[in-house]
Amino acid sequence: MATYTKAIKVAELAPGTKRTVVVNGKRIAIANIDGVFFAIDDTCSHAHCSLGTEGFLDGSAIICGCHGAQFDVTSGKVLSPPAPIDLTSYKTKVEGEDVLIAV
Repeated sequence: MATYTKAIKVAELAPGTKRTVVVNGKRIAIANIDGVFFAIDDTCSHAHCSLGTEGFLDGSAIICGCHGAQFDVTSGKVLSPPAPIDLTSYKTKVEGEDVLIAV
């Protein structure tokens, strides 16, 4: 069974936005897509840039601000090069006012 840890308050991440959070020492990009929260590794697998801080959100795609690699924020899958490998995605859930991530 997954152990969930509080990452952010629901009110801190409006729909259509993303940011970087640190959960249990791990940097994670968290995005709010139409009120549903998704979490993937924060570091692009191409040039090691932060997706949550330097990236851009376009629907469910997160685009790396360094070289334009694209990932599906719902799964961590590479959508477009130059990223060579998929990122890990993490389960999320909302409890009250908090978004929790299983890391």
